[in-house]
Order: sequence, then C-alpha cells, then structure tokens
Amino acid sequence: MKPWSCPSSTSSALLVLLLCCSCSTISRSQTADSCATGLEATVGHLIPFDTSNLTCLDAWTSEGSILRYRKSGQNNTWSFVLSAPDAGGYVAVGFSSDGAMIGSSAVAGWTTTAGVGVAKQYRLGGTSPASCPPDQGSLSLIPSTTLLTTRSSRLYLAFQFTAASPPAPYLIYAVGPSGAQLSNDYLVRHRSYASAAVNYATGVSSTAGGSSSAKKWHGAGVGFVLGAVGVAAGFRLSDVPGAGSHQALGVAVLVFGCLQVLAFLARPGKASKVRRYWNWYHHYVGRAAVACAVANVFVGLSIAHEAVAAAAFYGVFLAVWVLASVVLEVRLWRTAA
Repeated sequence: MKPWSCPSSTSSALLVLLLCCSCSTISRSQTADSCATGLEATVGHLIPFDTSNLTCLDAWTSEGSILRYRKSGQNNTWSFVLSAPDAGGYVAVGFSSDGAMIGSSAVAGWTTTAGVGVAKQYRLGGTSPASCPPDQGSLSLIPSTTLLTTRSSRLYLAFQFTAASPPAPYLIYAVGPSGAQLSNDYLVRHRSYASAAVNYATGVSSTAGGSSSAKKWHGAGVGFVLGAVGVAAGFRLSDVPGAGSHQALGVAVLVFGCLQVLAFLARPGKASKVRRYWNWYHHYVGRAAVACAVANVFVGLSIAHEAVAAAAFYGVFLAVWVLASVVLEVRLWRTAA
C-alpha cells in the first residue's frame, strides 16, 4: 500500500479557486434581482398585495434598481415594487410631471438601526430636509400596503395607490447617503438620483439619467486647468511695471481653487456633525477666490493702461453680477430655512 500523501500545491490552488468561484456565484445570486425572476419565491409572501404578473423594468442600471408595477382595472389600483441593493441608505421612487425632483411626490423606504423597515410618502418641496416632510404628497396611498422589506442584501419598497388615470409620466429614483440619520423621518439630500420617462401601457422606459460625479469632476478639472494657465501666463509679465500685485492675486486665486478641490475630496456626509463647518469653509474660500479674481481684473486693466471706458464697462457688469448673486443668496437662505 502506498503511503498517504498531501495533494499537490497545484491541486490545492485549483480547489481554492473553485471554492472562491462558487462562493462568488452564490453571493451574486443572493444579492441580484432581475426581470427574469418573479417575487413570489423571494418576498412575495411579505408584500400585502398580489405581486404576480407585474410589468418589470430595469429602472436604474448603474444602481442595480428594478421596478415592477401593475394596474388593476376594476378599482384603478396601481401596485409598485422597487428593488435595490441595500447600501445603508434610503431608496425612493417619485412621480413627476416634468422630470424634475422638486415638486414631485415620492415614496421612500429604509431600515432603522434595529433592522426595522420604514416606508413613507414625501412631498419634495426643495433640497433641504425641512422642505421634504414625511406623510405628505399627492399620491392616494392605500392604507396598510406601503412597506419596506429586505431579502438577501436588497431592499424591496412596495406600495399601492389609486388613480383613475396613469401616474405622472416621469419616474424619479434616488438613493440616500449610507448611514444617514433621518431626524423625525425628514429626508436628507440624496447621494444620487436619476429620472426616466415611462410609458405605463407598453412598459417601455427611457434610460435613467441624473446626477453624475463625473460631471462635477469635469467642471473642477477644467476650472483648475484654466486657472493654472492664467497663472503661467501672468508670470511672463515679470518685466512689466506693477505686475507683482497682479501675479500675487493670480496665485491667490489658484491657491483658493486648489483648496476648493481638496474640500471636494474631503466633503463629509449631509448627516455629519462637521458638515456645517465644511460648508462655511467651502463657501467663504469660494467667495474669497471670486473677490481676488474681481480685484485682479481691475489691477490688470490698470497695468495695461486700458481706457477708462473699459473699466467702466467692467464695473457695470460687476454690479449686475453682484446684484444677481445677492438675489440668489437670499433665495438659497430661504430654501434652507
């Protein structure tokens, strides 16, 4: 009889690889949802209405959201179930007449720290928590049918409402920041959102599109590059009398721009206790950059010995811009109040 020996390292590696692949497949199957499968075998028994024969949409592909809906012709009842990965924040679906979030009615759901599901209707009146009060909205929700349940690391937001005509033609999807605490159930600002036009009769939906961090990064990158080019051009004026102050202000603007980019990277969540201090820093550094840029234009005109008319024109433009800025600041304060 041959003595027993351990398997080779190659065999062991193959075994580990197979186990990893199996675990990965199982994990994906536990967290995934698709229109190819129904809800009866997963959460259908937890939802207080019939979930069979629902029309299914790949609602928001980038966030893995699936929407199912159906209308019951006898009593004009609309049934909706939104499925999304549990990322530690709320999930929401709203109904909008023009694709805008503000002014729409939405249903949002989340799990508490104790693991209990909560679902409520909201009237989205603005971007601050105070403007998104719970238990308000234009949807005629049927009592005891609105709930949020979880299964295999996914959230299932289910609700019914009555409407004689089809709902608003645009659906708004949103996910909240992970770990955010909802004071008195008021919604905090979303982490991401998207909107899509829906034809309820055919079950056809446009591609959901909305907020994009790529757009924000694009704007920040372009602004930084333009500022750096301006500073580089300013250093070529070293031999011009009086150019020192012009260069110094240009460098100050560039430094403030760099600080703004760094602030973007270190931005805390909406629910963070230090968010208010970050807001102060971000706003006042931005205002300082604008003030230095405005002053630098006048300094540049002075160095270039431009005509008084050019300076007067710029002064008028600046006055109009300041007036518009004041109006927008007042509107911002009123919205946040």
